[in-house]
Amino acid sequence: MKSSNIGGQAVMEGIMMRHGDVYSVGVRKPDGEIEVKVEDHKSVFGKHRWMKWPLLRGVVSFVDSLVVGTKCLMYSASFFEEEEGEQTQGLSGEEEQARETGQQRMESLFMYATVVISLVLSVGLFMVLPYWTAQAVRTFTQSDMAFAAAEAVVRILIFLVYLVLISRMKDIQRVFMYHGAEHKCINCVENGWELNVENVMESSRQHKRCGTSFLLFVMVVSVIIHFGITLLPIETKWMQVLLRIVLLPLIAGISYEFIRWAGSSDQGIICLLSKPGLALQKLTTREPEPDMAEVAIRAVEAVFDWRAYLAGEEDTSVKRGEMELGEGSGGEVSV
Repeated sequence: MKSSNIGGQAVMEGIMMRHGDVYSVGVRKPDGEIEVKVEDHKSVFGKHRWMKWPLLRGVVSFVDSLVVGTKCLMYSASFFEEEEGEQTQGLSGEEEQARETGQQRMESLFMYATVVISLVLSVGLFMVLPYWTAQAVRTFTQSDMAFAAAEAVVRILIFLVYLVLISRMKDIQRVFMYHGAEHKCINCVENGWELNVENVMESSRQHKRCGTSFLLFVMVVSVIIHFGITLLPIETKWMQVLLRIVLLPLIAGISYEFIRWAGSSDQGIICLLSKPGLALQKLTTREPEPDMAEVAIRAVEAVFDWRAYLAGEEDTSVKRGEMELGEGSGGEVSV
């Protein structure tokens, strides 16, 4: 299987798709029309040679995915907010421009604040909390092996309970349906099929490069690395916690490299190691409706030339000048 090198994310009533340095957001608006926006991707780290180094590229990709994903979520949500027409009536052109500039700055500030808060909460919930919760084991035994095992169990349980709980939320279930449509669309292309609604609906909603699989590997790799930290002669608890946080980029980098490898390999051992992540995707994806597949197709075609991919051509990017800028069109991550 040849990787298409496209990835994406489900958003509110739509899908974001990224290929190379371009990403698109397709949203089904309340009136039923599909809005597609295309923008250039600019990494928050800028452009540097080290960003493509193994392990480091995983950290870059993870942070960029959070930023772009949050931005696309905010964009998709804007179609379902209350009309602001009454608030802007009577404003002059300069006043309207100043209002829009201020609003863009606030949205940018809110986006980055959301990313930072999400990172802090994730570290606290999946890294720090398991460590302190596992301290209860110390009342029964001073064995480092027992403590490491308890911390691992707590971390995996928190992760699984978190996924189960959010998968039961009604609004999130529609997002997970779009998540399924995203996977089906990518699988359709990578299976060598023509990209249409019928073929997309017949494709699998599981994919080895999924962010869910990535997070599972983050949990597994963190268990292994934290086990090693526990065995170090470090008695101070805050130092143990600090080491867990400091090594998080390494954990993310290792997990990314495996997911990247798995996405383009059909080797037996890789498929076997990918199975837990694929099974977990049954929680984070749902079978989509045909109209959701339509949104996914529009998002893919805005940034990826699937016909060139099926023909075996190297250049599968969509030239901006050749792209049909339909309504609302504007200017390697895990799927």
